[in-house]
Amino acid sequence: MDNIQVIKYEGDNQTFVYKHPIEDFDSSSQLIVHESQEAIFFLNGKALDLFGPGRYTLETQNIPLLKKFITKAANNVSPFHCEIYFINKVEQMAIKWGTSSRIEFIEPTYGFPLSLGCSGNLSLKVIDSRNLLENIVGTIKELTQENLVNYFRSFLNAKLKSYLAKTIKQNKISIFELDENLVDFSSDVKKLLEPDFESYGLELVTFFITDVVRPDNERTYEHFKELHFRKYADVAEAQLKKQTSIIKAEAEAQQKIIDSQAEAEKRRIEGYSYKQQRSLDIAEKMAGNQSQGQYTNLGIGLATMSAVGGKLGQTLNEALNSDENKNNNQIQCPKCHTLNDAKNKFCCECGASLQKNKCKKCNTVVDDNIKFCPNCGAKIK
Repeated sequence: MDNIQVIKYEGDNQTFVYKHPIEDFDSSSQLIVHESQEAIFFLNGKALDLFGPGRYTLETQNIPLLKKFITKAANNVSPFHCEIYFINKVEQMAIKWGTSSRIEFIEPTYGFPLSLGCSGNLSLKVIDSRNLLENIVGTIKELTQENLVNYFRSFLNAKLKSYLAKTIKQNKISIFELDENLVDFSSDVKKLLEPDFESYGLELVTFFITDVVRPDNERTYEHFKELHFRKYADVAEAQLKKQTSIIKAEAEAQQKIIDSQAEAEKRRIEGYSYKQQRSLDIAEKMAGNQSQGQYTNLGIGLATMSAVGGKLGQTLNEALNSDENKNNNQIQCPKCHTLNDAKNKFCCECGASLQKNKCKKCNTVVDDNIKFCPNCGAKIK
C-alpha cells in the first residue's frame, strides 16, 4: 500500500472515538493531534503510547514503548500491525436518551395501576481514553453518541426505573405533580449513574429528565386526572368567592363611612350635632302620636327634652309643650325653661325676661338669640 505521511482526524463533535482508516503506516509518518483530542497508538491490538495535542513523527524515539518492537525493514515499513485511535475529549452536550420500556407502578395518591416512560438529555466527557478504548470500543471503527447511549441503556433503564418507582411510592408523589419534582429526580439519578460511567473512563457531566410520558387517552388515567384537577378548581373557586365577598363587604363599609362623614359635615355646616339630630327625630316621631298618655308611657317628658340643650332643645320643648301651654295660658322661660303665667314679664325662677323681641322695622316677634329679622332682614340688636 502507499505510504501515508499525515495521520489526523477532523470530525464533528458527535463522535467520541474514531479509528483512523490507515493502518501499518511507515515509521516516519506524521501524526497531528488537535486541541481537545488524544491519540492512542495500537500495535498488534494492544494500546501502547498516548499522544496529546501536537505534531509527531512516528519514529522509535517518539514511541518509547515501541522501541523494542520496531526495526527498520525493507522500504522503511514496519512489519507489525499498527493502528491509531483518536479520542474526542470535548464535553458532548444534549445527548438524547429515553427509556426502552415503561415504568410500571401503583399511583400512590389514587391507587390505580400506571405505566410511564421517561426521556431527556445528558452530557458526557472522556476522562480516561485508554480505559474507554479497552472496555467499550474494542475493534469498532468509531464510537458515536448513539452507540454510547445504546451501550449504557441497560443500566440507565434499570437504575432510573427502580429509582422513580421507589421514590414516587415512598414520597407519595402524585402522577399529576411529577413535573415539579423533575429537577430533584434528575439530580438523584445522576448520582446513581456517575460510578457506572466513570468505570468506563467517562464523566457524566449533566443528566436531565425533561419529559415524562403519561398514558394519555387511557380511560382510567383520564378519569383520575379530571378528578384531581376538579378538586383544585373547586377550592380555587371557593376562595375566589370568599375574597369577592370580603371585597364587597369592605366596599359597603367604606361607603357607609363616606356617607356618615358627608352627613356629619352637613350637620356641621347647618350648625347642629348628631345628638341634636337624633333628638329631633324622636320628637318628630312622638309628635305624630296624638295620645298624651303614650308620651308618659314612653317615659319621655319635658325634662328629657330640655336636656338636649341649645336652640334645638328649646325648639323640641316648645313643640312638645305647645298644646299644654296654650290651654293653661302659660309661657316657658327661654333661659331655665320654667313655666310662667302668660302675664309675667320676668321668669319667677331665674328672673330672665319673658318678653319676646320684636323687629323694629316690621314688628315680627323673634327669639332672643336672633340677630337679624327672618322676615325683613333688619338687624334686631
